[in-house]
Amino acid sequence: MRRLAAIWPPAPGLHEGQPLAEARAILPALDALPADPAAEREALEGLAQAAMRFTPMAAADPPDGLWLDLTGCAALWPDEAAMLAAIAAWLAIPARLALAGTTGTAWALAHAPDGPERCICSPGGEAMALARLSPALLRLSPCVVAGLRRVGLREVAILARIPRAALTARYGAEVVRRLGQALGWEEEAIAWPPPASSWEERLDFAEPAATAPAFEHALELLAGRLCARLAAASLGGLRFTATFRRTDGSTVPLAVGTARPMRDAPRLARLFAMQLDGLDPGLGIETIRFVAEAMENLAPHQALLGHGARAADLAALADSLTVRLGRGRLWRPAPRASHVPERSLGQAPPIEVSSWQAPATPRPLRLLARPQPVLVMAPVPDSPPLHFRWQGRLHLVRAASGPERIAAEWWRDGAAPDRLRDYYRIETTDGTRCWLFRAGLHGAARPPRWFLHGFFA
Repeated sequence: MRRLAAIWPPAPGLHEGQPLAEARAILPALDALPADPAAEREALEGLAQAAMRFTPMAAADPPDGLWLDLTGCAALWPDEAAMLAAIAAWLAIPARLALAGTTGTAWALAHAPDGPERCICSPGGEAMALARLSPALLRLSPCVVAGLRRVGLREVAILARIPRAALTARYGAEVVRRLGQALGWEEEAIAWPPPASSWEERLDFAEPAATAPAFEHALELLAGRLCARLAAASLGGLRFTATFRRTDGSTVPLAVGTARPMRDAPRLARLFAMQLDGLDPGLGIETIRFVAEAMENLAPHQALLGHGARAADLAALADSLTVRLGRGRLWRPAPRASHVPERSLGQAPPIEVSSWQAPATPRPLRLLARPQPVLVMAPVPDSPPLHFRWQGRLHLVRAASGPERIAAEWWRDGAAPDRLRDYYRIETTDGTRCWLFRAGLHGAARPPRWFLHGFFA
């Protein structure tokens, strides 16, 4: 059943959540459009970005609100009323505006059913402004509001007189937290969007562009400007994005990550140009934003022959392959600081240099992805095996050394007895050198088991 998600302009007899058939019976001329929550959220976030003309701290409050931190901004206007009037004129759509010293009070006054279109609460007047309002305006869950109403707590003033411990014991921490945020007992953290990057270049086309040569030329210009600024600050970028804005307002982002900090404009433009084949310009691109999102220090240096030149070429090759194959597809094995063998090796960026002290005891050249169970015959429980059977074949042991005891990482695997491993280096009669371990201890609830974990050269 389709229901009304929002109504504009308001009409007598229509309300949110009403079945569409019932609404059309009341108003036959009703024009209904399908709701698009994703598009509405995107439009609200765009409105929040535009509201930064009034304050650098503006954020969306879905589904239909905006947070504006106007602390210190009123000095730019004759008074607070003039500031709210300017915001209302800029919005150019009907909106409820409330200004208060706490986020909870501002939200409640802006959403009060019978409140004025513009409301200003003086500092310290939050309790009086909220006194006669319903606790539902504290942004409590419906079930909590219903519970409060059942016991007669229908106003914020009555709710505020009850000890906090009693409220928490009866209704949970939500009531005390929201009440505190409204009355100033607690601070409320709002997820303000990050400020726009200062390492950004923008190009607006005089006419919408839709051809690859135009985009390549634009990327060369933007990369040159940005890399020149990075060079002046002795910085290099590790991740760059180019956002193409179509004429219909939609955007297409392209991203490039580099193996090392770089500010080589021609090379950077080529990396982006390699992705233009999959770009759909729609009815045309009107704006390109070029941003360096991650940077590191990169001091000027003299190009060297030999190793230095080969390292730069290798980094360029790694960047090209990453663009073609996708992020995360190009990597190299690198040691990891873990004494557990299967966790001692991981993936690292192709050019990154990592150092880690190797174990004092030898490790196999080939380590199996998963230890494979074997059947072992040993003369006594803690001795090396005399022979073992693996993949249906019997292997006779010529020489053995060990054990080397390796315990599991207790913070990850716990401290169960079978997490202990005793490793043996084994050489069979046919010359195969392998690495076997016994998991567990004799006498434990679970008998020990043997596994083959790798092969030496």
